[in-house]
Amino acid sequence: MGCVCYPTICYCIGRNLVSLPATTLSTEPAPPARAARIFNTVGYYAAFVGLGLTTASLGPTLSSLAEHTQSNLREISFLFTARSLGYLLGSLLGGRLYDRTPGHPVMATALLIMAVTLFLVPLMPLLWLLTAVLLVLGIAEGAADVGGNTLLVWVHRREVGPFMNGLHFFFGVGTFLSPIIIAQAVLMSGDITWAYWALALLMLPMVVGLARLPSPVAQKVSKDGPIGQVNHVLVVLVAVFFFLYVGAEVSFGGWIFTYAVAMGLTGKIVAAYLTSAFWGSYTLGRLLAIPIAARVRPRYILLADFVGCLISVSVIVLWSHSATAIWLGALGMGLCMASIFPTTISFAGRHMTITGQVTGWFFVGASLGGMTLAWLIGQLFESVGPQATMFAILFDLVVALGVFVVLMLHSSRPSTSKG
Repeated sequence: MGCVCYPTICYCIGRNLVSLPATTLSTEPAPPARAARIFNTVGYYAAFVGLGLTTASLGPTLSSLAEHTQSNLREISFLFTARSLGYLLGSLLGGRLYDRTPGHPVMATALLIMAVTLFLVPLMPLLWLLTAVLLVLGIAEGAADVGGNTLLVWVHRREVGPFMNGLHFFFGVGTFLSPIIIAQAVLMSGDITWAYWALALLMLPMVVGLARLPSPVAQKVSKDGPIGQVNHVLVVLVAVFFFLYVGAEVSFGGWIFTYAVAMGLTGKIVAAYLTSAFWGSYTLGRLLAIPIAARVRPRYILLADFVGCLISVSVIVLWSHSATAIWLGALGMGLCMASIFPTTISFAGRHMTITGQVTGWFFVGASLGGMTLAWLIGQLFESVGPQATMFAILFDLVVALGVFVVLMLHSSRPSTSKG
């Protein structure tokens, strides 16, 4: 028996002549139309600008929030833990929701919760109230982050690589703009309240825009081949890798402001611009990664990124009292960290189906990393000294490089095709 298929119908010739709609011969949902892919991609990109605005807001305002709540740095560092714990919960909850319900209403709701919590942050007079708000903010961030990554994979399938780097580029745009908005708001008003309110207002158009778009069809795990299966060992390795990498990223972006001020290298306003420079180079790195991802294998991109990160943080450690060194190190860290996360997601997508639940487990590892290292630095910052910040990040990156090697070796084995 043989079949000849045209765009709308298939003719199968055997004992009897039968005609079937072409779509009935495939269990895999057809990819969205070109126009839908474009509008959905733009919506995710806008949402990730908002996610970046939110993510980079805590570092430059940490000392001001300590003053608002009459806390010291050891106590206020618990905000990183609360936010990352919420991020973990949001990742787990969001992963399941995206697999079971239309994705855009879920993601739009998460963005709306982010806007509300940003509005509330500067109004909290007590540390425990602020911690509760940051916990809810983290839940919404986790759900939005899982949503953007998962839905983009569902829209673009195996061609997602450049689009994934584009998604995280726009996250970088948000992280670059956030410290600048905060610095300008503080200069004009003398406080961080209007800075947080401005960020909250910027989130609202993203909520409305995404809620109006149709959601893509979820990918399903298939038993027809290795790419359609879930490789559980690979999921664990990627989650551990994200634990270490995101711990370094969150710690550097969250503590570079306070580190520079405590070391006497800059004042508060210049430190805000230093934070923005880190996120700006991070954004530039993600822009450069878009064409590179279309031409270079993910493992080579990741190796180059890690070498650059280790060199950059080593410059800050070796010349710890040099303002030039911290600027060079911050720019280098941003540039080299930029493509690690999206490239790893793209790498995983080459070896198995990326469901919402799988992405959720990736983000569980990421949130645990952001929770642990940033909190640990807060405990060491005053007792050991601010130098502990960069030593902790350097050690973390060395261990992450070791996990990366194990991940690459495992993924190259033929047996990994059996999930």
